[in-house]
Amino acid sequence: MSALPIEPAAPANEPRDTCLRRLRMRSMRRGIKEMDLILQDFAQRRLADMSDADLALYDRLLSENDHDLYAWVAGAGQAPEPYRALVAEIAEGARGVTRPG
Repeated sequence: MSALPIEPAAPANEPRDTCLRRLRMRSMRRGIKEMDLILQDFAQRRLADMSDADLALYDRLLSENDHDLYAWVAGAGQAPEPYRALVAEIAEGARGVTRPG
């Protein structure tokens, strides 16, 4: 688990539409297939409606190790405090991918 805070990967003054495209791409090009499926679905459903602050948090989350992310989403480990609500929301949409529905 990394130490927080992690600086977001977003360039300074990145337009929102560019940010959304970048985050969608990062969501579907992960290190393990399960996270590709989980995060791609989440990004498709939720990113457009998220605040800039929530997008920045999601951007930082995407910098975490895929195995840690999967453990947090699957309930096999606890996400760091800043990520807990976001990971819980991702996990809710991941039923059937991380564990039977």
